[in-house]
Amino acid sequence: MLGPFMGEATRHTRIEFGKGICGQTAERRDIFVVQDVSKESNYLSCSTKVKSEIVLPILKNDAIKGELDIDSHFSSSFSKEDREFLENLCKLVSQLF
Repeated sequence: MLGPFMGEATRHTRIEFGKGICGQTAERRDIFVVQDVSKESNYLSCSTKVKSEIVLPILKNDAIKGELDIDSHFSSSFSKEDREFLENLCKLVSQLF
């Protein structure tokens, strides 16, 4: 279920495991960096403005507690350093559970 977020309204407030990038992240408990969402066959568009996305699971004892999903209006927005920083952030957030 979609929790606190910032951005345009979306009809995707509940996403099944395996559906879209967020659903794949939850199902696989893995990080997805999509530099060009137009090339993804399983992408669920929340806004036509989104060009790239990074989604990271927030895990506690291998259980999914949430996700960090960041969209960009530009292609190829996310670097290796972004991924590493956000991965560390998610590890810190997981300690709150």
